[in-house]
Amino acid sequence: MTAETSTATLTITHTHEAGTLIEGTTKGDGTTPILKVNGWRWGRSIAAWFVPMSRDRQPKMHIIDHTTAALTEAGFSVKTEIDRTSRSTAEVEAGKIGRQQDRADALAAKAERKQDAETAAYDSARAALRRLPEGGEPIKIGHHSENRHRRAIATADRAMGKSVQATEETKATAERAATAAQTTDRRYSPAAVASRIKTLGTGIRATKRKIDGSSHTFAGGYVETTAPATGEYRAHLQGMLADELDQLTYWQGIRANQIAEGKATNYTREQINKGDYVRIGGSWYEVARANQKTVSLITGYSWTRKADYAQIRDHRTTEEATTATSHGNTETQESVKTETSGAQELAETFAQVQTDEEELTAEEADYADET
Repeated sequence: MTAETSTATLTITHTHEAGTLIEGTTKGDGTTPILKVNGWRWGRSIAAWFVPMSRDRQPKMHIIDHTTAALTEAGFSVKTEIDRTSRSTAEVEAGKIGRQQDRADALAAKAERKQDAETAAYDSARAALRRLPEGGEPIKIGHHSENRHRRAIATADRAMGKSVQATEETKATAERAATAAQTTDRRYSPAAVASRIKTLGTGIRATKRKIDGSSHTFAGGYVETTAPATGEYRAHLQGMLADELDQLTYWQGIRANQIAEGKATNYTREQINKGDYVRIGGSWYEVARANQKTVSLITGYSWTRKADYAQIRDHRTTEEATTATSHGNTETQESVKTETSGAQELAETFAQVQTDEEELTAEEADYADET
């Protein structure tokens, strides 16, 4: 490390909108291995290092503190500028939707370029094949045409390989573009919104326990007590709680609108009884038990399956199902009998609402190199 590098001042900044970034680094200055080991990533589009999943969140002080200590030990001068001011969830979502649309447009344009490249590669491969002797004429060993023939075969082989590769790249890019175009709709689907509200509720309760302290009694009478958070950690948790509460309010409003518009159902324990039928995904299931937060479904095996009330798309009482069957409508009963397909539908429904895994792509989209 040079004397000039060791005296360079690096600035770690955090804002709710931009996330956590570091300014002042240069290529080859020795910061790269330190940043990588502390979980930072390089963003090509912004030409800066950033902490993944830090945008629209409270600062991850453990990463910032560890990075500051490691850089300081390496001889760098480091200062931090932390802004804990949060944007409203409505602003955050508007930004996400805009960035996701930009990403979808960029991938769609890239798919078009890949399609043009595929066409050109295919035409080149066909032209190379046409230059080969007709009828699969073998190479004439020792003839003056031998070298030319071998070069033509090698050229055709390379051209065909490029054509196949271009086709695979075009297909992959088109799939990415199609997925990106549907991301926002999936995030705002009734099932995803209901799942997000449930997850936020769980997170809020956990954050409150950390702030206020909690105790848990284990089997045998052992009590584990957690003291209330203090100092910087308490301030961090309070900021998290404020953000989570604002997010919960936003998504509850989205769900209320979906219910009012008939896009989502709002079944509760009071409406569902044992022996009724409910539709989960594309199949009907008989209700084994109506629980406080979930409904237990008969599977035809020795166990039951559970589904949240928000996942119920339709409901029929025992009388309604019997009446429908007596009038020749066997949809409900036949669907219940097809356990294998019904179980698959239920599993797909459960999987569909798990969208948090895409948070990095959705929230850090413009930090990735998609062009």
